[in-house]
Amino acid sequence: MRIHIVLTQDMESPSGGGRYLPLARKLTKMGHRVTISALHSDFSRLKIKKKTIDGVFVNYVSQMHVKKEGNNKTYYSPLQLLLISVIATIRLTRSVLSTPADIIHIGKPHPMNSIAGLVGRIIKGNNLFLDIDDIESGIGNFSKEWQRKIISAFERWVPFKVDFITTNTLYNKNLLIQAGVSKNKIAYIPNGIDLDKFITPSTKRIYQKKAELNLLNKKTIAYIGTLGVKSHPIHLLLEAFKIIHEKDPNTSLLLVGGGEDFGSLQEQAFELNIQDNTIFTGKIAAADVPLYYALADVSVDPVYNDLAARGRCPIKIFESWAVGTPLVTSDVGDRKELLGEPPAGKISLPGNPKSLALSIQSVLENAQFAKSLSQLGKER
Repeated sequence: MRIHIVLTQDMESPSGGGRYLPLARKLTKMGHRVTISALHSDFSRLKIKKKTIDGVFVNYVSQMHVKKEGNNKTYYSPLQLLLISVIATIRLTRSVLSTPADIIHIGKPHPMNSIAGLVGRIIKGNNLFLDIDDIESGIGNFSKEWQRKIISAFERWVPFKVDFITTNTLYNKNLLIQAGVSKNKIAYIPNGIDLDKFITPSTKRIYQKKAELNLLNKKTIAYIGTLGVKSHPIHLLLEAFKIIHEKDPNTSLLLVGGGEDFGSLQEQAFELNIQDNTIFTGKIAAADVPLYYALADVSVDPVYNDLAARGRCPIKIFESWAVGTPLVTSDVGDRKELLGEPPAGKISLPGNPKSLALSIQSVLENAQFAKSLSQLGKER
């Protein structure tokens, strides 16, 4: 089977590298021929626009709707965004029409890749699939309300125009059914980890990195992901860490990643007077992600009980489990069901820094409890 996945992001983005590429690798191992046509966050500087990754052919065709340089993520003006979106739509459509495929799989119902997929179906008669891994209209940074309304309209309209839908949360599946989509054309495929690629580093390498970051003999709390508070309220974790550090000065907070709020979170750390014990690593290589989990005594998934959190299946949960790092999260969306029974993670109240602090402390102060969470996570 020839499968063409059409994305509006690159393989360095959370969903691109954490969901679509692992799925494409698995499909390739099963004997299918998989092509990914995608946009890139820094397309003009990208030297190699076509590559093969573990048998998956990746073709970057145009600029993404946001620009990422180093640790920063910037957004375009409405006029710039319109021009970039039109060009990307045309180029994705060309790629769809020129790529032999039995199935076109739209990764997220964005206008650019949805239009390309629908044109491919009309002209070439391809089977058309759709993947929904979040609710973009609830988490996107929109400078104008009309932009959010366009995304929301595609999220409501495209599911009725495709042959089959995959989604990573039961919450999203139930929303689709409530909207009138037949449950028989929806498959629940949660996120996960490719254990052949996500390898826990050696004890020596962990020690060396701890020494480099001044984390030896420190109790380390880690957040690993995008530093964007609209979808990931890391500011709650900073507030929780202030409570923790006042009680136990032998603690450090490790924030790994880049994003649009990198600078403002650094400012918040200074305002809370925790800057000397808060480490901002900036963006790291994907291959180093297991190493940074291994540095931590506990990893944290801070969330509000909002649309953004309910519609997401956090990859960081699976990454924590794979390395054996105890996890703190909240009962929002599918998280409690993912944790299982007994839960493979400590559950705190969503949006509550005091509850988050208490949950983190319960892991840091009880070695046996931490060990049990680590074991349960590996089993999950």
